[in-house]
Amino acid sequence: MTETPTLPTVWRPRTTRVVAYATAGAIMLGLIVLAVVVAPQFKLFDRVMMVLSGVLIGWILHMLARCRVIATEQGLTVVNAFRTRRLAWAEVVDADMGVGEPWPTLDLADGTSVGAMGINGTEKALAARQLAELQALLHEHGEAPDPS
Repeated sequence: MTETPTLPTVWRPRTTRVVAYATAGAIMLGLIVLAVVVAPQFKLFDRVMMVLSGVLIGWILHMLARCRVIATEQGLTVVNAFRTRRLAWAEVVDADMGVGEPWPTLDLADGTSVGAMGINGTEKALAARQLAELQALLHEHGEAPDPS
């Protein structure tokens, strides 16, 4: 059985963050260099738009890299790419990640579900450990204990 982690706990993917920020940096650097050395027929507006395109791509990659799941005494905060949800412990019924799924799904008491992109399924061992910790916290802080 997995030991319950201490609160607050933050789970976030490692590989996704490294790849996203490295890619954003390379794209930004490449577009800045391109804007400086591009042929003279490109005007200032074109060069600025090249750099702004890099900024937009970098922002999108940052939004993907910022994903995380935060567990506190009050509940869970699920920070996905473009949405943040705060959930009380009683609202979360279960967390499950099937084989091949990109991230766990949190089943909520109202019948809906939320993906938790902060636990990345491609990091198999890390994701399994993080999911087990999350499930242990759900069991500990859930509304009712298991009848078994």
